[in-house]
Amino acid sequence: MSTTAANATAVLPPQSYRLLGKVALVTGGANGIGESIVRLFHNHGAKICLVDIQDDLGKRVCESLGDDTNVSFFHCDVTIEDDVRRAVDFTVDKFGTLDIIINNAGISGSPCNDIRNVDLSEFEKVFNINVKGVFHGMKHAARIMIPMKKGSIISLSSVASTIGGLGPHAYTGSKHAVWGLTKSVAAELGMHGIRVNCVSPYTVPTAMAVAHLPEEERTEGVMAGFRAFAEKNANLRGVELTADDVAKVVFFLASDDAKYVSGENLMVDGGFASVNHSFRVFR
Repeated sequence: MSTTAANATAVLPPQSYRLLGKVALVTGGANGIGESIVRLFHNHGAKICLVDIQDDLGKRVCESLGDDTNVSFFHCDVTIEDDVRRAVDFTVDKFGTLDIIINNAGISGSPCNDIRNVDLSEFEKVFNINVKGVFHGMKHAARIMIPMKKGSIISLSSVASTIGGLGPHAYTGSKHAVWGLTKSVAAELGMHGIRVNCVSPYTVPTAMAVAHLPEEERTEGVMAGFRAFAEKNANLRGVELTADDVAKVVFFLASDDAKYVSGENLMVDGGFASVNHSFRVFR
């Protein structure tokens, strides 16, 4: 278990449970930000369906929480609508309802700095997971939430949802699309009392950050280099953004503290997308 994941499972007294009685489905919950979300939600009393294609990792997270009655794993490829439909139905059958869905599953795709060399099959793969997967989650969550006249739909986007030049074209385009879908679906579902938001973090040192590298190259030294690069280019210095930090923002949007927040793209980027230091006025 990672240090951040361990922090997310610190035991709380029952009176501190802020999601008690809530049912959540988290896609891509087997590691990284998704795992931190699962652990934090579980720690606050939520019943959770962890959805992923990584069966071993997903089941290991569930087992580590040690409470089979409140957390379950469901194998699901978010690019396949029937998989998502069955995951939602499984959650409702097991826990009785669906209050929250976290559309977290996503990939960055392979780096490519020349559009002439972009592999269209790679482009389509990124959009299928990052956009179609999110839409599938929104659609099938709405199927359950509309009759209840309540619910919270939260999707993970990126700082690349608002500016270019931070990643491959497919990744940047897909994250802009998540923000666009969030606004559009929030516009429709507001009349049903359903809140729809997305969260856009600055770069986070998780397995996804180095997923394009061969497994044998994903060393501690590489991760240290990634952290140094992120720190060097950040606006907010002296603070490292972790998966747990992002999970806490998702938790806020899922909680009653955000009961009138909808149609928002909540940036968790230390001001990165709001400033331009090219003129070096403050640097």
